[in-house]
Amino acid sequence: MKPLLPLVCAMLSISVAMAQKEKVVKKLPAVRTTQKIVIDGDLSDEAWKSAPLVTNLVEWRPAYGNKELDKNRTEIRILYDNANIYVSGFCHEAPDSISTELVGRDVVGVNDFVGVLFDTYNDKINGFGYYVTPLGEQYDAKYSSNGEDGSWSSVYETKAKIVPGGWVFEMRIPYSAIRFSNTQKQDWGINITRRRTKSGIQLMWNPTDPTIGGNFFAQFGLWTGIEDIKPPVRLSFSPYFSTYVNHYPYNDPTIKNVATAVNGGMDVKYGISQAFTVDMTLIPDFGQVQSDNQVLNLTPFEVKYNENRTFFTEGTDLFSKGNLFYSRRIGGTPLHYNDVANQLQPGESISQNPQETRLINATKLSGRTSSGLGIGFFNAITNPQYATIESGGKDTRKIETDPLTNYNILVFDQSLKHNSSVSLINTNVTRAGNDYDANVTAALWDLYDKKNDWNLNGKFAVSQLIGYQANGANETGHDHTLSLNKTGGRFNMTVWEELADNKYNSNDMGYFTNNNFMDHGFWLAYKWLKPRAWYNRIQLNINGSLSMRYKPWDYQNVWLNFNGNSQLKNLWYIGGGFNYRPQANDFYEPRVAGQVFRRPAYAYYGLWFQSNNAKKYSGFGQVYRNYSGQYHSDGYDIGFGNQYRFNKKFTLSTNTNISFSNNDLGYATIVNDSSIFALRKRITVENIFTAKYNFNNVMGLSFRARHYWGRVNNKKFFSLATDGSMIDNPNDYTSSANYNVNYFNIDMVYTWQFALGSFIDVVWKNAIGTQDLRVSDPYLKNLGNTLSAPQLNSLSVRVIYFLDYLSLKKK
Repeated sequence: MKPLLPLVCAMLSISVAMAQKEKVVKKLPAVRTTQKIVIDGDLSDEAWKSAPLVTNLVEWRPAYGNKELDKNRTEIRILYDNANIYVSGFCHEAPDSISTELVGRDVVGVNDFVGVLFDTYNDKINGFGYYVTPLGEQYDAKYSSNGEDGSWSSVYETKAKIVPGGWVFEMRIPYSAIRFSNTQKQDWGINITRRRTKSGIQLMWNPTDPTIGGNFFAQFGLWTGIEDIKPPVRLSFSPYFSTYVNHYPYNDPTIKNVATAVNGGMDVKYGISQAFTVDMTLIPDFGQVQSDNQVLNLTPFEVKYNENRTFFTEGTDLFSKGNLFYSRRIGGTPLHYNDVANQLQPGESISQNPQETRLINATKLSGRTSSGLGIGFFNAITNPQYATIESGGKDTRKIETDPLTNYNILVFDQSLKHNSSVSLINTNVTRAGNDYDANVTAALWDLYDKKNDWNLNGKFAVSQLIGYQANGANETGHDHTLSLNKTGGRFNMTVWEELADNKYNSNDMGYFTNNNFMDHGFWLAYKWLKPRAWYNRIQLNINGSLSMRYKPWDYQNVWLNFNGNSQLKNLWYIGGGFNYRPQANDFYEPRVAGQVFRRPAYAYYGLWFQSNNAKKYSGFGQVYRNYSGQYHSDGYDIGFGNQYRFNKKFTLSTNTNISFSNNDLGYATIVNDSSIFALRKRITVENIFTAKYNFNNVMGLSFRARHYWGRVNNKKFFSLATDGSMIDNPNDYTSSANYNVNYFNIDMVYTWQFALGSFIDVVWKNAIGTQDLRVSDPYLKNLGNTLSAPQLNSLSVRVIYFLDYLSLKKK
């Protein structure tokens, strides 16, 4: 580490010496209108003449500080009345320089766009963004100290047109789509952004310096003098109706191949005050969400899948504090799913054992007071789940695999000066019956200095498993993290520490792999932000960490990483990196308590690129090599993708990832309570094909097919020595340690937004999964065998209709 110290000190001295520029705060007077505005993309409404003109945007990236050219100037006007905020704009641009693509709601794609962002409490941390593209498609987002939440959705109205000299738009944001205080006179933080995709330029109305740390809301202007607006009654209902037809060839005359289902339920949003909203989903239906990207998991830890259920992704920024909430726990695998086989009597077998629990309802309450106190409350209840046991060809009894369960989160998050905040979060899982309950409480802090140059953040958490131990006693553990960060300037750095004792466990409501460690790490970065002859920006990074086992104290691993990336003048991105990890002690790979695997030293290095995605054709590629000398382990990770936009409606894309290694050393199986390891040949191939056709900005059709193949062919077996080294084992365990796994999925979705907030979705899903020991079959044979295997097909139709209380009241 000593050779790095002079470089670090030099960078620090340069950074401290650089004078902090005064932040520019532009002001826009708020103007009320009493005239009618029709949202039709025609800017000739008389009301717009009274609105002040917003222009002279400043380049944000790639060349911060440049003023927009007159030929590409942006002209924005904003008005408000008793019920809405109105925004209009003329974006001057040559017709062939406007980037357009029909991609559907809440997807940006390669479109140009304009966004207006409001910090309604002017706390410089939290806010809302409303965007529109030249084709009138919408993207909205909620902002917090966690960043941008693009899954948050509101109901607002837009209309855009491409006209001679550029494109124009109008936007109506009802007060029911935004949260603000009930103060008689208010000033809101505001910024306006425009992206010109083909030029690679994004602009801001209020200058936003990328060398200033913290949330970019701290660099907003002000919308001043908003008077006499009142938060409306925010009450909406979204009842839904869905029907399913599923087919699977059971080849069993006692089981029907075709099953049907009809579901109904409702989502409710209610603003209980000007600041707080309750979201409820009653008898939810998540059968149309995108299929999981299943993989062959050779690690000792659970695979973390993405959350695709809208209710659990939308507006959950408060509940994400402290990284204690993994929403897939709700409605996930039953607690005793894997225990059923151990409870069978002679002559019994498992008839049914559902892999998911059934969600009855879920409720979210969230909001923020005018004093900056954010409060979040989440609650969900799942039904008991049972496995069905048969004997003599008849169902005879049921075994409970998951009790009636309540999931709960409570969050308090106080915004402070200078973009800072402190938070308290509690997660709780309460189960009916004799199963244990779980509780985790954490305090968090995120503190910046006055100039947003330095940051101190951390967490202290305590977990309790109530009634977890065999004698009914509780098990209590703790975890803490502490991080010091330099966030301002071109040189950035982080030093951090995390400790989790051997009893800390947040798994019941969070994603959790292991405890019992003390880790220390660092990250250093330097950025060149001023465009030069061949690049727009460059960033170089160095980071590393040391991990120790906490009890009993022992070395685990250390690693070091160098990487860099750059945006070139042609808007391509390139990058690469080098990782090195010396010999390590792995206490988890053996899967047997008390054993350790002495993992050989390892190096991983490679390059990647991404072409300009504003072009009709774009692509990416990466090649990384891994090497470990002890057993001459050698492998590559190769990825590449292609996308071609035939026109603004139709796009095709492919994505391929290939990973293979020879003489990879890892866990194979357990024999007589001892781990068996093996040198193995591994290969993984993933191919994804997507097609998208959008008829217009409210109707589209998408198709996604994914095939995953994972193969493990063990060549030589070893037993583990007490010191973690390998001892030759002459036995053959291939029947229990070889894998040949295939997953194939299709998700085809037709969606039509037939009214504001109202949708019809028709979905076809196909799912195939196979596992065998044919490790000599090549890829194409595996694909053919998979497509000829039994497959589950599902066709569903779902109608959801948005009903707004105020609109109904007017009618």
